[in-house]
Amino acid sequence: MSNRIDKINYYLDIAETVAQRSTCLRKHIGCVIVNHDEIISTGYNGAPRGRKNCIDLGYCCKKKFFPDIRHAGYDACRSVHAEQNALISARRQDMIGATLYLTVYNPNKNEYENDANCCQMCRKMIINAGIDNVIVRQKDKNKYIIIDVQDWIDNDDLLNGKITY
Repeated sequence: MSNRIDKINYYLDIAETVAQRSTCLRKHIGCVIVNHDEIISTGYNGAPRGRKNCIDLGYCCKKKFFPDIRHAGYDACRSVHAEQNALISARRQDMIGATLYLTVYNPNKNEYENDANCCQMCRKMIINAGIDNVIVRQKDKNKYIIIDVQDWIDNDDLLNGKITY
């Protein structure tokens, strides 16, 4: 019996390493886009190039201005999402049929986000990029969910007024 890590956790571990570059005080998020067993792009959450990061400011703008609102206040957030950074760094033709691996770690709780998923804006971008699957680490190193992106198209929760994140 082999102790070799399986491919899904291999790519999730790489996404977790990418997340260590995060400049967000609330969540460290890392993303890896893989197609045909080749890494196409990576991304982590942080302020746009040239702007001050929350770790440099010493506070989270979103938390400061919208402390109790989870699904709002994104205009106050300084970060470009990890998925967005990975998507803008890749060619669409390389992403068609790809898998996006995502880890979300909460440094304040010292744990993975159990209900981690992509926000609605990232979902729309992932759909348009042509990515087939999203795999998100859940709660611990060996748990994850596999999302068929076609489900986001077929079951458009925004049409029912549901905000997901």
